[in-house]
Amino acid sequence: MNRFIKYWLTGGVYFWLGYLTFAISYGYFHIFWLWSKVLADLIGWSVNYYLQRFWTFKDVIHLKEMEHIRRYLIIEIVGFILDYLIIWELKNIGITPYIGFFFSSIFFTFWSWLWYKYWVFPKKKLK
Repeated sequence: MNRFIKYWLTGGVYFWLGYLTFAISYGYFHIFWLWSKVLADLIGWSVNYYLQRFWTFKDVIHLKEMEHIRRYLIIEIVGFILDYLIIWELKNIGITPYIGFFFSSIFFTFWSWLWYKYWVFPKKKLK
């Protein structure tokens, strides 16, 4: 199976698991949107790392596991900040965070693919 398709499917698991977590915590339990999003991301990150590392990118030459994790966390923390800014700005102009999730995910589909493929899970060990 094509690596991008695997990445996209895995990203779908991350997105829908996060979206469900957000919908329950924000919509049902009425937890502030920011904390609901943090919870959704923490759950999503954990599942996403495992699936990307051991399914999507399993057949490439890997760095040491802690180096993959370090790089993954760096990219996700930067992405986390950008994601929250996108959703916050959309919310400020009247777009619900439920819709903001979708706008943000379109951007991060391509952002993460490039970073994962060339830096987090590179084919060769970088020197």
